[in-house]
Amino acid sequence: MNRSGRGKNRRNSAAPQGKGKASASRQPSQSNQSRARESSAPIEGLPVSKNEETVIDIIGMNHDGEGVGRANGYTLFVQGALPGETVRVRVMKTKKQYGYAKLLEIVKASPDRVSAPCPIYDQCGGCQIQHMSYAGQLAWKRQLVIDNLQRIGKLNVLVEDETQVIEPEQSQLDEAIEEQTNESNRIRLRLEGVMNEQDTEHAIRVLPTMGMDEPWRYRNKAQVPIGTAEGGLVGGFYAKGSHRIIDMETCLIQHEHNDEVVAKVKEIGSHLGISAYNEETGRGLLRHVVVKKAFRTGEMMLVLVTNGRDIPYKDEWIGSIREAIPQVASICQNVNKKQTNVIFGDETRVLWGRDVIYDYIGDVQFAISPRSFYQVNPVQTEVLYGKTVEYAGLSGKETVIDAYCGIGTISLFLAQHADQVYGVEIVPEAIEDARSNALLNEMHNVKFEVGASEDVIPRWKEQGIEADVIVVDPPRKGCDPRLLDTILEMKPERVVYVSCNPSTLARDLRVLEDGGYRTVEVTPVDMFPHTVHVESVAMLVRV
Repeated sequence: MNRSGRGKNRRNSAAPQGKGKASASRQPSQSNQSRARESSAPIEGLPVSKNEETVIDIIGMNHDGEGVGRANGYTLFVQGALPGETVRVRVMKTKKQYGYAKLLEIVKASPDRVSAPCPIYDQCGGCQIQHMSYAGQLAWKRQLVIDNLQRIGKLNVLVEDETQVIEPEQSQLDEAIEEQTNESNRIRLRLEGVMNEQDTEHAIRVLPTMGMDEPWRYRNKAQVPIGTAEGGLVGGFYAKGSHRIIDMETCLIQHEHNDEVVAKVKEIGSHLGISAYNEETGRGLLRHVVVKKAFRTGEMMLVLVTNGRDIPYKDEWIGSIREAIPQVASICQNVNKKQTNVIFGDETRVLWGRDVIYDYIGDVQFAISPRSFYQVNPVQTEVLYGKTVEYAGLSGKETVIDAYCGIGTISLFLAQHADQVYGVEIVPEAIEDARSNALLNEMHNVKFEVGASEDVIPRWKEQGIEADVIVVDPPRKGCDPRLLDTILEMKPERVVYVSCNPSTLARDLRVLEDGGYRTVEVTPVDMFPHTVHVESVAMLVRV
């Protein structure tokens, strides 16, 4: 959340207020009122006006999943509209350059339009594109990556028939995914420097999005806010653009067992008279129910996030949960007394069972604690990390640095194929988990250190550590500029960039390309089906 406005207000309120400032302080207030009246007034010269109905063609979809259309050259964003459709809309809000409209009628439907199977899809803000066929989603996500590379990164993207969008038929998904595995030999040749002499104006290949055979019930973690309705507990997701809780019995992208645990906690809590936390008053006990499911081992963890340490009827509650959900191996409590939208507080304790559950990604075992980060889609995580290892081009002799290593998930994957791996992460608790996971897997060729990558990596270089490959997996804001400078100074032969945000990926690739690297290939990976989010893996080589 952007807090720059709040900080600005605090600075203004701290300014001295003497007698000589009184009239001056009133003047901005009058000016603000004038600006407010101006902003609410209709904007002159627009081809549409508020509340007007019009028919438009949808020519694209933005990163929020809204259809993009034009009325006499004026851009309108329409929630629920798909590219290729003709729709009748009502203009709801206008700005100088663009506006927002409500979908009233689909005059001509897209061939990718489907009926969303979720009964609360129109109310819930958890998914954005369930109304689009899965093949259409994969094609759009690939195009989203391409558009960002071209528009933000000013990069040249190769368009080939074999990398065009996947056909809508579900039966063709497996074939499209299988075709991607045949690229390995070509990638290895490029990594060994066998480049086409005529490829001076190189173009980046963007492969088809790697999707799922079964794009439902893929999430291994549920974080459900709890509220009260008609005397009982409700829990689900916030309605779009609000903090009003939509009660949910089932979520089609959650593992079924997560739904069962949440439902049982609500049922038992309501029966015992447990109160729900109220954001406005700061009172009430139960804030969130967090459930984690290990797909491979079947173990489950339940975390009750409470506004206080004392839990009424604690033993009865725990006993009822254990009886109803025998897969639960850990029941924990996290205490969060702060009036904040951050889910977890600082104190976590075990109420029953172990403090961790165990799961696997590929052949690597991980211990999952209540607050540790762990990818929510284990099936696609293995796909993502497999592509990362492939792009790293490891023969077993390389030294690899994993920047933004988190709890060591990518590091441990890389360590299976490299001589030595160094992981760095600024969060101390994550490094503790990473070291524990390395010991758990008896991997001794990996070292983890706490700190900012842009500080730690230069220190490693001074110690004589030279990386053949650097892997980065930054947050949505992308790489710190100093880290990009560090990579360019360290000059590894290859860089593998794992991204959850196509726009910052494109920006950072531009920096690396200007510094002497060539982006060979980018593969989008669908980690979050039916949402607008897409992960990507990019392979860069030094030229």
